[in-house]
Amino acid sequence: MFRDRTDAGKQLLKKIPTLDAADTVILALPRGGVPVAEVVANSLGAPLDIVLVRKVGLPGHRELALAAVTDGAEPVLTVNEDVARSAGLDIDQIWQLAGPELDEIARRCETYRGGRTAVPIEGKTVVVVDDGIATGATMRASLKYVRAQGPAKVILAVPVSPPDTLAQLSALVDDVICLQAPRLFFAVGAHYRDFDQVSDTTVARVLERLSTNPMKGSDD
Repeated sequence: MFRDRTDAGKQLLKKIPTLDAADTVILALPRGGVPVAEVVANSLGAPLDIVLVRKVGLPGHRELALAAVTDGAEPVLTVNEDVARSAGLDIDQIWQLAGPELDEIARRCETYRGGRTAVPIEGKTVVVVDDGIATGATMRASLKYVRAQGPAKVILAVPVSPPDTLAQLSALVDDVICLQAPRLFFAVGAHYRDFDQVSDTTVARVLERLSTNPMKGSDD
């Protein structure tokens, strides 16, 4: 069990190979992935940015991922085909349901980046970090989005994930680093003693410091 997200980041860092900071970008899934990725980015001296992705819940069962949508000039919608088929929803209907999530992505983009542009990842080694993976819907969408930007290499790094989800996601990356993959998986938070919600303010503060000056440190 991890003490908190910072502890998870420190343990994850031990498994990440030596990387050239000038050719590396750390990408976190907000909000929970940011404190984990902060440790990694700060130690490697690499810039930190985020992948803005939102789950599109099934109407009436919002906790069930119908799809996930990512930000960008041309948003990417990754559909859970089995759920969509069972619900009888076509792609146009799913895009309509994704509308409020795109609005939330736009809000978060302004709140977190404060007008800064995204850190370029084309030709870079990209380490995609979260505090854990459950169904993998949002991570799958994130990895597809990252791949479309033309990175040289993609590494998925997470503290915990179900083994079947990890196996599915491995096809989308060049390397996978996962500290725990229990067969009996209940929730990401079950693997942390402290799993408090991460605030928008925390995300914005970390990104402001590490997106452009990764060696500044985080003693405050």
